[in-house]
Amino acid sequence: MTADPVLIIGGKSDIGLALAHRFAAAGHPIQLAARDVGALATDKADIELRHGVAVTLHEIDVLATESFAPFLDGLPALPGTAICVVGLLGDQARSESDPAAATLTFRSNFEGPALLTGLIANRFEQRGSGTLVGISSVAGERGRASNYVYGSAKAGYTAFLSGLRNRLAKKGVHVLSVLPGFVDTRMTAGMDLPAKLTAQPTEVASAVFKAVGARRNVLYVKPIWWVIMTIIRAIPERIFKGMSI
Repeated sequence: MTADPVLIIGGKSDIGLALAHRFAAAGHPIQLAARDVGALATDKADIELRHGVAVTLHEIDVLATESFAPFLDGLPALPGTAICVVGLLGDQARSESDPAAATLTFRSNFEGPALLTGLIANRFEQRGSGTLVGISSVAGERGRASNYVYGSAKAGYTAFLSGLRNRLAKKGVHVLSVLPGFVDTRMTAGMDLPAKLTAQPTEVASAVFKAVGARRNVLYVKPIWWVIMTIIRAIPERIFKGMSI
């Protein structure tokens, strides 16, 4: 029996490619979607050769919302699982003074991913089956001075995924929210990340694969992040506003 295809939006990212390899290794055909997707030709050939599955490439820009429906119509088949890995860390200091920079961060982490995920959800609902996976962030669990523009956008996406999960719970569609914590990727290159709190892209991919199979609702890739964020959320505001974390 042929496994259902898996759509990965943000396929050029380190996490996206790790996910592609993990699901392909289990026999799933892969639909890789990204901007300038032609740059993935070598990765497409590598995945096909290593895992013996078909890989198709699809152009998508999450800021071009008018292209979403044609993009979905152009897929070779409606996937069984769709994973949105799109994200932009942005620059907090710049976003505080430059509305255009803040807008780009908001749209890249919330508006675009949410609208596209929502359209896929509608198609899954019509079919009566499917799994949606959204990569959000622990940064969305409480606003912090160091990254509240990025964090607030991710908070919006986390809430959106939660709402979809609630709405679709009886429709045969499952929604998984992933909060990875720190991940060693090109996006975090140059940052001084604590080793014990930092996951590798392959670790994220393995955890997501297992969580999809187990129909988990929320996934902290490293469980310690659940503990950390539970503590941070519990700090009273009068104390929290004087902290630097």
